[in-house]
Amino acid sequence: MHAPLQVTVWNEFRHEKQNPKVAAIYPQGIHETIAGFLRTDPGLSVRTATLDEPEHGLTDAVLATTDVLVWWGHKAHQEVQDAIVARVQRRVLEGMGLVVLHSGHYSKIFKALMGTTCSLKWREANDKERLWNVCPSHPITQGLGEYFEIPSEEMYGEPFGIPTPDELIFISWFTGGEVFRSGATWRRGHGRVFYFRPGHETYPTYHHPPVQRVIANGVRWARPTVRVPDVCPNTKPIEPLPPV
Repeated sequence: MHAPLQVTVWNEFRHEKQNPKVAAIYPQGIHETIAGFLRTDPGLSVRTATLDEPEHGLTDAVLATTDVLVWWGHKAHQEVQDAIVARVQRRVLEGMGLVVLHSGHYSKIFKALMGTTCSLKWREANDKERLWNVCPSHPITQGLGEYFEIPSEEMYGEPFGIPTPDELIFISWFTGGEVFRSGATWRRGHGRVFYFRPGHETYPTYHHPPVQRVIANGVRWARPTVRVPDVCPNTKPIEPLPPV
């Protein structure tokens, strides 16, 4: 029997404290809502971490025992310490999985791993979002149909300043006419990265069953297959060498 996958859900936890509308939707925080539906999977062991905890809750000990990190950020990207970003990036390169949600596209960690601007168009209005499943054989899309819809969401539009994805999973269409590459994966070092677009804080997006299914599938897909420590050892030869 396999040990449970160790998942850490990270969130700024600022909007929920400052905006009553957000607090009404996510009374315990976006991180606890996401952790709550992930915990229904007996194969996952889930904890949370937030920005205002010491070391943003992402200590060496926490990251050493995290298989997949889920990241939600928005208004406080610049408050994330560069040393913590470097720590997370190193763990991804060693093999930890990373699932980046919604406005996490502009987080320091996602931009560091992508090496690009990660910029886009946006509009907070009353758009319907239709997410087209363009990779139906992928593990992240299992249990989903040809598309699913979110009745009201913030719009993100192209061009999206990301490197060409290894795999394009979803393309979104919005009522205003825009389209967006809303689900994509990359390999970085030995780790897997999945970006998933929906999740603006003033909409109940993370209560939406298809969105929950995608995130849960994404966490399982991003699980480590290996862990290779970031070291440069001096090694002895396997075969005898001739004298120098």
